[in-house]
Amino acid sequence: MSMIVLIRHVETDMAGRFCGHSDPAPNLAGETQIAAVVEKVKSMGISRIYSSDLRRAAQTATAIGQSADIEVRLRPGLREIHFGAWEGLSWKEVEVQFPQEAKLWLEEFPSRVVPGGERYSDFAARIGKEFAPLLNETEGCCTAVITHRGVLQYVLTRYFNFQDTEAWERTAAYGTVISIARSKGEWIALT
Repeated sequence: MSMIVLIRHVETDMAGRFCGHSDPAPNLAGETQIAAVVEKVKSMGISRIYSSDLRRAAQTATAIGQSADIEVRLRPGLREIHFGAWEGLSWKEVEVQFPQEAKLWLEEFPSRVVPGGERYSDFAARIGKEFAPLLNETEGCCTAVITHRGVLQYVLTRYFNFQDTEAWERTAAYGTVISIARSKGEWIALT
């Protein structure tokens, strides 16, 4: 059986802020979450690990890799969307500093681009280019992908038929683990 284990990185001090290409390390809560993630996935038989190269994901992946004695393959293409001028800001700060752009972004997402940020269509193309080959490489093995909430939401809706609301809810927690198995050509969420 083939399986993909999708893992959201652990918490940083930028929790609750736009943190696309910013690169904070896990905070104390995140360090605790890393241990919990490693414990949760250690019996899954992971044989390949791919990760965003940003520290919050890479450190999570490294701990899993060390536990399973597997090399982590860092992929810049698995980074979160770049939030441009909004990087590091909370939503309240965005509404104060960019009131018109914030309003338009809510009304026009995903076609509206954050000032200085990455277009959603470019983000989706980047994730597709990284993720689609991973689906083909999973035959008969268990592949872990450690990345970011926006990436996971896109992957879950695009490749695994999750509804937007379900993908949003399932990726909310830092260190969340979602395992998906392929059986008879169909991908089925296990957790």
